[in-house]
Amino acid sequence: METAELRKFLKIPYDELEDKNLEAKQQRLDRVDRGVVEEARRKYLAEEKRIKAVTVCFSDLEGRFHMLDYDKKFLLDSADNLTFDGSSIQGFSNIAESDLKLAIDWPAFYWLPADIFGPGKVLVFGEVQEQDGSPYANDFRSRLRHYTTALYKNDGMTLNVAPEIEGFLFKGTDAERHYHEEGQFEFVSTGGYYHSLPQDPLRQFMDRAAEAQRAMGLSNEKDHPEVAPSQFEMNFCYADAVIAADQIQLYKLTCRQVARMFGFSASFLPKPVAGVNGNGMHCNMSLSKNGKNLFFDKAGRDGLSEGAWTFVDRVLNNAVDICLVLNSSVNGYRRLDPNFEAPNQIKASASNRAAMVRVPLGNERSARIEFRSVAPDANPYMLFYSLARAGMEGPLPDPAESEGKRARTRFLPDNIHDAIRLFKASRLSSEILGSDAHGKYIELKQAAADRCPKELGTLVKREEIMFHHEVTNQWLWSQF
Repeated sequence: METAELRKFLKIPYDELEDKNLEAKQQRLDRVDRGVVEEARRKYLAEEKRIKAVTVCFSDLEGRFHMLDYDKKFLLDSADNLTFDGSSIQGFSNIAESDLKLAIDWPAFYWLPADIFGPGKVLVFGEVQEQDGSPYANDFRSRLRHYTTALYKNDGMTLNVAPEIEGFLFKGTDAERHYHEEGQFEFVSTGGYYHSLPQDPLRQFMDRAAEAQRAMGLSNEKDHPEVAPSQFEMNFCYADAVIAADQIQLYKLTCRQVARMFGFSASFLPKPVAGVNGNGMHCNMSLSKNGKNLFFDKAGRDGLSEGAWTFVDRVLNNAVDICLVLNSSVNGYRRLDPNFEAPNQIKASASNRAAMVRVPLGNERSARIEFRSVAPDANPYMLFYSLARAGMEGPLPDPAESEGKRARTRFLPDNIHDAIRLFKASRLSSEILGSDAHGKYIELKQAAADRCPKELGTLVKREEIMFHHEVTNQWLWSQF
């Protein structure tokens, strides 16, 4: 005699998931009143009996993703007083003032594929607050959301971003955390650019991950193997900057979880293997107003408007000031090697892929700036916030010196020590991040740099992997 299933937790087919998540995403794009959305989400959670828990997530100063599962009933009763120990999060509060709060960003609500995340769960993004309920200065998701909201309210402008995130698929689970034992990564596939058999393990992983991402409303455009062995890239379309940054975190989380289900590891280290191309996260960015792309001008140079070129000039003029935000790890500076298509030249070009900024071929809808000197381990919220503010507020080149600067090629730092020194001395980076976040970010980066060999050399060192902010944990950090 068969017994009835004891647990009837929520499991939604992928096509229904995609419809629900795209509807929620459109509400965010349409800027539906947050109170209206909160009321609808609360009503849904209260009535849907098959939900057992709500995953609330946030990102720390370095961009590492953190998740807490709250019992649904508890969350509905206590959503205005969710506290956590901030002293346990690197770059957040100290032990003497450890308690911080989490506020629910109700519009940033996701229904999850049950086969990837488990049944009976939904996910929502949170924002970190001080004990008095004010925004926490070191939570750059909150700062990016408030900045883009003000940009829209005051000037009617929307900051649009589409990232291109590359990763590697390696054999074994937790391959990064075992790197200090093995000293190497093992490729799953040895194919190359666009080349992978339909049932190749890399292709199976990409198919499964892309299906899950589409179901979560990421609006995927294409996916393909990249140049290096076992390397992949999955692209999703333009969105408001906060949504795009949320999707980066969900993309990496989903890839890692799907890889683990196959017995593999998805790695977003910038340069995990010497001698092959590294992982980049090219960021395509534009500004729009009332549906009009402000970066497009058919008669402009390379099809860009004067405002777009001013944005580019500001970022390039201050490139070394924010390089540590774009390339935030010891390992990241291995990637900035022009022998492997890595963009280390501080200039803009429509064709030169070694340039920091590329101007892709575009039209009125797609004209954009592509920032190529970005690693996938960057904090996406801090990244977009810094690029936007540098591009809109950063000092322009001195006209008296501009001709001389154009006559010679400038380069980004080739090691984290120089990047930290330039970032530390930068008035602009301190103004953008705020003195507290600026100082704490420097401390975190210096601590990791001090644990690694100063000279990168030609071999990837164990230390630059095990002390990488997306890899290390309390146990690994103690192995010094």
